[in-house]
Amino acid sequence: MSWAPSPDIAYLLSLQAVRDRSQIVLKAAREGRLHNFEYDEKRMTAVADFVISVIERDFGPDRFSSIPPHGRWQHFEVGDVPRVKSLLDQWTKDGCDKMELTRRLVDLFFVSVLLDAGAGDTWRFVEPGSGQVYNRSEGIAVASLYMFTSGEFSEENGAPKVDAAGLVNLTDETFSKGFQIAPENPLIGVSPRVTLLNSVGKSLLRLQDIVGPTGRPGNLVDYLTKLSGDANTIDYEVLWSTLQQILVPSWPADRTRIEDFPIGDAWPLKVLSTEAKGGREVDTIQPFHKLTQWLGYSLMVPFVRILGFEVINAQLGTGLPEYRNGGLFVDLGALKLKPEVAKAHTTSGQDLPAFPATSDTIVEWRALTVALLDELHKPISAHFKKLGVELSMAQMLEAGTWKGGRELAAKFRPHSKSSPILILGDGTLF
Repeated sequence: MSWAPSPDIAYLLSLQAVRDRSQIVLKAAREGRLHNFEYDEKRMTAVADFVISVIERDFGPDRFSSIPPHGRWQHFEVGDVPRVKSLLDQWTKDGCDKMELTRRLVDLFFVSVLLDAGAGDTWRFVEPGSGQVYNRSEGIAVASLYMFTSGEFSEENGAPKVDAAGLVNLTDETFSKGFQIAPENPLIGVSPRVTLLNSVGKSLLRLQDIVGPTGRPGNLVDYLTKLSGDANTIDYEVLWSTLQQILVPSWPADRTRIEDFPIGDAWPLKVLSTEAKGGREVDTIQPFHKLTQWLGYSLMVPFVRILGFEVINAQLGTGLPEYRNGGLFVDLGALKLKPEVAKAHTTSGQDLPAFPATSDTIVEWRALTVALLDELHKPISAHFKKLGVELSMAQMLEAGTWKGGRELAAKFRPHSKSSPILILGDGTLF
């Protein structure tokens, strides 16, 4: 497809639209006009206090400056194993300079993030050598790392890199072997995940001016550093628009289209339709672009840590609308499903309500999650500012809301550790 979005489409693909539209939903929540949820704003103080307690427990009293931004890097270090450092040390011994080190990390993070949608409650990955068992996001990270270092994402046999041909030719069989898939160890959405990477490979081949003739994601390093000139800065808006250009044509074909143009992780929402003036379809869409945002946050880190670059406009990134952040607000009582909605979607023998990932209920929940994370960041950043700490949204997500949401899930649902609302997805959304 040619990349020529109309102004309306370009807006829906922007980070600003994610935030703007979520604020419309929050206004409706405050006025009691939601379709699926009830909002108790008084509970937000308790949510802020809980998140602050998690951050202070893990980084207080004097390590707040060491809080990393939310990103994929930390997931590779699960079990306190410095896997990324070990890779960097080995690649340095092999003669890689800092540019190539950054390219390789961008390659790794690129595929690992795109595979990082919900794994389900049962899948596990047993790490070769150590025998350690990991699941969910960290398990996907470690499994993808081993596939990467084995060269499964490149047409160069055994090369620790990613290229378009490697992604286009990836098969369910190769992926299943790398992720240890078996009848007793199922992962949600094996074929959709593989198909997504196949499609991304085709998209990369069409963008050789950005990623080079082999369609290597790591060549984004050269593209972005050239644009920065001598400034040693990465503009997050430029990174964002570049990632959208690569990924928007790659998402599953059944996703929302406006004017026959794909708009990625963006969905019709009834409450926006109610609020829309003029009846335009474009005004009824709530965009999220969660995996792309997760990728953007993750790719910034190697530029900073390896190349010493500064990232500008990073504050444009929003809170991530996924089930750990969203579950935090449900488990602490700020959000509650309307009783009739919960009852209609809780089947016999099932304790928790379940909804398709693109249903109006889940889209409304995700929009509220984005808006409430913005609201939450205000008192939390103010609290830490009094301590002389500037806490970014990305740091709050990493050290507070995502971690806190996971801990609450383990506390309230120790068997499954699932979110309080079940999401029926295909492994390519969030």
